[in-house]
Amino acid sequence: MIGEPIRKVVIVGGGTAGWMAAAALSRIVGGFPGLAIELVESEAIGTVGVGEATIPQITHFNAMLGIDENEFVRETHATYKLGIEFVDWTRPGHRYIHPFGSHGLDMLGIEFHHHWLKGRTLGDTSELDAYSIAAVAAKAGKMAWPTPENPKSPLSKLGYAFQFDAGRYARYLRGRAEHQGVTRTEGRITSVERDGESGFVTAVVLESGARVEGELFIDCSGFRALLIGEELGVPFVDWSHWLPCDRAVAIPCTLAGTSEPLTRSTARPAGWQWRIPLQHRIGNGHVYCSAHMSDDEAIHLLLANLDGEPLAEPNRLRFTAGHRARAWDRNVVALGLAGGFLEPLESTAIYLVQTGIAQLMTLFPTRAFGEAEIERYNRLTEREYVDIRDFLVLHYRATERDDTAFWDYCRNLDPPEGLEEKLALFRSSGRIFREHHELFTESSWLAAMVGQGIAAGGYHPVADMLSDAETLDRLAHIRAVIARTVEQMPTQEQFLAANGSAIDASLRLSA
Repeated sequence: MIGEPIRKVVIVGGGTAGWMAAAALSRIVGGFPGLAIELVESEAIGTVGVGEATIPQITHFNAMLGIDENEFVRETHATYKLGIEFVDWTRPGHRYIHPFGSHGLDMLGIEFHHHWLKGRTLGDTSELDAYSIAAVAAKAGKMAWPTPENPKSPLSKLGYAFQFDAGRYARYLRGRAEHQGVTRTEGRITSVERDGESGFVTAVVLESGARVEGELFIDCSGFRALLIGEELGVPFVDWSHWLPCDRAVAIPCTLAGTSEPLTRSTARPAGWQWRIPLQHRIGNGHVYCSAHMSDDEAIHLLLANLDGEPLAEPNRLRFTAGHRARAWDRNVVALGLAGGFLEPLESTAIYLVQTGIAQLMTLFPTRAFGEAEIERYNRLTEREYVDIRDFLVLHYRATERDDTAFWDYCRNLDPPEGLEEKLALFRSSGRIFREHHELFTESSWLAAMVGQGIAAGGYHPVADMLSDAETLDRLAHIRAVIARTVEQMPTQEQFLAANGSAIDASLRLSA
């Protein structure tokens, strides 16, 4: 691809997506001679700001930005997150954890879970969670640094992410981005100018009459999708037949109840409720299907199931699950909600922004805007959405619940092709394959399928190279080592205090 270098990048919209893009671009290409980065946002336009839970990939993004983790945790009032606990999803009264990191220890060249599956046939009733240090530590309220340098320690298998105040994260990144040369322009966009021949966006016009010109535009305007949708008319691919929830209501509350390093998802009659404990408050929300529950019913149900006292009025959201047919069209790249929305069941929203930025950096264009690079970006972006969609649909499709019309609908969904293949393979032989480096690993699929009640039809025959007695002994040993390690770990509160990342006690909002 040939062409003159990009001289001006304009980011439309702030919030988490906009300031993540601004901080990353200014860090990576901000020093390119003659390149300017400008972010346009309006204080009068609110941001969604409900995405407070992340997955382990966020640690790589923060490290790329050169962020000090303890400072970041303190500034965003963050807590650590070792996984997601699913309550009442398989059936009322049932719970399991999708932990970060892996389970047990691979043996004889095959994945650990085949030995666990064999153990189940021998009468070992231990749950899969017992073989994950992340799951055991999370339920005990413990946290410690992983030890990848010591592969014999269970801590080498520990993965972690964060739960933080999304507004504080955006402000934190704004400070870094502006320090790295990003210009912020305040104002509401009233019109968009485009080249008459190419259709490329050339400028956005503000209410004040000011024009902000650019060559590469990044649309972080949220659900409005000002550039990619309203202006360029890129169609939206609707996945609501697989993911029928189309409403959410969010509300923070004071600290109360447990403070485990876990995001909790509790199934409700027409959707599910999230609980995200931060250092200063708890984030709560109710995702539901409007065809099966009214807005007033959804709000009432959420308010009736808060651990603490409400701290704000309910924030109501409407959405459709799916994504733009093209995340990159002409000279516009959509990030965050402008590019698509998949409900926050597995905390993937910020990851999709992160991977979108990473792919843009890999395929960063010149003013020639090569079609091959754009096509690849769009293909990779769609693949990310499809992979995450299939994992989300698993939670709805694999359920025993038959107590409401909503769960009847979900239980009888025709699964997408990729999910159907994974389910068939696991039901046949207990095997799980991770395709094309997809986001969710074999351990994640294992946790969700076992947790949701999918029965494995067998296990790898190599597992029988260990005698029955040896299999049971090794399983018991792994459980014991994990339990002993967790006993010696500090509580999350102790861990935060020891690392200087705890907030002042006066900032905690307790009931």
